[in-house]
Amino acid sequence: MTSTRPAEHGLAGALRAGAAGLYPLEAACDLVIATGWLHRLDHARLVTAGTSVTNGATGLAHVDWKAAIASRDAGLLPCSGGENRILRLAASIADGIPVDLNDALTGLDRTRITLVVQAVRHANGQRPADNAGS
Repeated sequence: MTSTRPAEHGLAGALRAGAAGLYPLEAACDLVIATGWLHRLDHARLVTAGTSVTNGATGLAHVDWKAAIASRDAGLLPCSGGENRILRLAASIADGIPVDLNDALTGLDRTRITLVVQAVRHANGQRPADNAGS
């Protein structure tokens, strides 16, 4: 199944296109995009970008979640405590990277908790549009 979202331009659109149809990846990408993390991941060692083989025009991108966490742990990707929690939650959803939920969920504001809950539901197959009004 592919996303019913309209085509987007730029890295966010390429990331969503690259994750389309894979609920955990869609959820993780939407989480980093919605919380502003994407601009921090926008460099060659963390995001690979290219074009679709099928049409040669659609931009596709993929986050190297393990490299993002390794960069964060090495101090090469500075961020606040809340940003660190979001990155670790997204990496866990996308790539199964272990996360301490006790640490990751505490201290997040209402907006970010709502986005995390939405991401968990999305990873389970419930896209945000499917949850409108629930």
